[in-house]
Amino acid sequence: MSIRKLSLLACVGLGAMTFAAVQSDEAHAAACPAVTVEDMKGMTSAYPQQFELAEFQQAGNCTVSFAENPSIAELNGKIRGNPASLAPVADRLPEEPLVVVPYNSIGKYGGTLDALSNATEAGTSDLLSTRHVNLVRYSDDLQTIVPNVAKSWEWNDDFTQLTFTLRKGHKWSDGAPFTAEDVKFWYDDLALDSNVIEKPKDYVLVAGERMTVEVVDPQTVVFKLPAPKPGLLAHFASSYAQGFQPKHFLGQFHPKHNADADKLAQSFGFDNGYAAIAAYYGNSDWTDTPSPLLAHADKVASLPKDVMPTLESYITVKDTTEGRHYVANPYFHMVDTAGNQLPYINEQDELYINENEVRLLKLVNSEVDYKSQSVQLPAAPMLLDGAEKGDYTVHLKPTISMPVLSFNLTSEDLEKRKVFGNLKFRQAMSVAMNRDEINEVAFFGLGEPKQYIGFSPAPDFVDPKWNTHFTQFDPDLANKLLDEAGVVDKDGDGKRDMPNGDRLVLNIQFATQGIAGQVVELVAQHWTNVGVETTVKEVTPDEYRSAQSSNQLDIGAWQMGLPLPIVLGLNENFLPPFGNYFTHRTGMLWGEWLETNGASGVEPPAWAKQMASDIDAFQSASVGTDASNKLGAALVENLTGNLVMIGTVHGSNPIYHRNALKNFTEFKTWSYEYYRTYPYRPQQWFFDE
Repeated sequence: MSIRKLSLLACVGLGAMTFAAVQSDEAHAAACPAVTVEDMKGMTSAYPQQFELAEFQQAGNCTVSFAENPSIAELNGKIRGNPASLAPVADRLPEEPLVVVPYNSIGKYGGTLDALSNATEAGTSDLLSTRHVNLVRYSDDLQTIVPNVAKSWEWNDDFTQLTFTLRKGHKWSDGAPFTAEDVKFWYDDLALDSNVIEKPKDYVLVAGERMTVEVVDPQTVVFKLPAPKPGLLAHFASSYAQGFQPKHFLGQFHPKHNADADKLAQSFGFDNGYAAIAAYYGNSDWTDTPSPLLAHADKVASLPKDVMPTLESYITVKDTTEGRHYVANPYFHMVDTAGNQLPYINEQDELYINENEVRLLKLVNSEVDYKSQSVQLPAAPMLLDGAEKGDYTVHLKPTISMPVLSFNLTSEDLEKRKVFGNLKFRQAMSVAMNRDEINEVAFFGLGEPKQYIGFSPAPDFVDPKWNTHFTQFDPDLANKLLDEAGVVDKDGDGKRDMPNGDRLVLNIQFATQGIAGQVVELVAQHWTNVGVETTVKEVTPDEYRSAQSSNQLDIGAWQMGLPLPIVLGLNENFLPPFGNYFTHRTGMLWGEWLETNGASGVEPPAWAKQMASDIDAFQSASVGTDASNKLGAALVENLTGNLVMIGTVHGSNPIYHRNALKNFTEFKTWSYEYYRTYPYRPQQWFFDE
């Protein structure tokens, strides 16, 4: 391992690693010990809870014999377009498979994981995370980055060149080779092709500039950066956005790689090649967009495959408006310490239920095997009361993010825009909130009232004063600041009006996926108590996101917060509109102005433009240096000082699983930010019932 690789881990607060201590020159002959995290039998590895094959065999002085799921041929038969006859498992695995150490025991094959989501693209990241892979991931300590799809990585001295080494012989779910070309294809021809994704995402850029991706050989790919960005690795470790796509499949529809791409796509009923790419890839980096099975059901019979090939542990075989169904990937690259190809569980079934009460009832009735997303703390008493009878477990775990609210700083209503843009108004609305009451009612007194500072947890460079900035409950101060902002009762009816005399009425639309209804209802009452009439309306996540994207919300209401390592690779929390489609945004027209270099949208104030500059510099600075700390402190001062997002209470949320689901470890956090189950290796879950 290179010194630079270790330096990266240290610079972003990633833990030290233990190196293999057991060495032997004897021939590998014996069967390998089926070690578990519970009983490692004295074996150690370079990375927590996993080995490379050669490392494992050397440490155990043994030879791994591979075994497969006895149902794998039947499961493969459900994947339309896959070869009908499967090669032996040893030939389907990479030459260098990843050896995963199960938490408690070697598992059993079989069963179906039953899960709930809200809708096609709402509340789906929970189940998606259970089959997710990327080049690297965070270990369950949430500090150490470990290999996954990539076998290893190496930085150069100034973090402007990141080299990944892939696994020799790794295959897509249809048996086609996975190589460095698939990484370059994803970057050059999908992520940066405006015909596929209209605007490049911030994580594929460095200070607004593109990287260069070079293929050295089939197993070696190099990211060359225009400026340092050590957080790029943390992005790959935590993001849903995968750094590869199947060139052998999508490339046949791309005009750069196939002169007859349009003709081929038209033979399948699409307008052109890009339309076919959209059908499979979804014009998005989000991997749960509707597949051709749903979005193009009329064409499915003539399509080459139902869905595009994957490296994930499961692949979609059914997609309807009611839910999805998945089967195990017969070419998945992980094995356990006994040589069994993962995953253990045969299939996954995803049911869409948008009503929160119905979802909770299904949990209490033990109709679901695992659930975290969209389950908020107010549901905990009901779930805990039913745990013994339902034979399930509920863990209350701290969140990374917390519920926050924001005023639409570029509202289409110009009078509201003036009011929302007045800092005194935002300060008034913050101190009008009784966070102690929110804590007692919605968090059962278990949370901590806080202001939103952008980072969670707070790095050392954050002045503690920002955690309580305008968080005191002070209705008198709220009324005073509202008067000074010109938001006064002009007609004597007890309700405040805007400076032009129009009634000020705030409408908070919210989805329970993003924030608990109790929090929203209490805040609405607090604001009404100081004369600002506030209404509340629960909507679906899709409705919320649509209104937010079209700049129609008065108030944003969602969870926000990112740990430092992820901010180093993702700048959106400090750059207008301060989030993405799936999270929390405000100042949409500021974002448009920055994206178009002033050609359209609304010019942001100087402090917002300064943040946009500072976040780029912060991501290129060496963490822990005076320069980095100064930039980080300035980001917090501008974000929190201007109350772009207004914090509420930082608390915990429930994580649910049926007790029959084994090798399920207790999570450290309830968090989307580390991509939910991804650090906890759900491929080694199994059923014992």
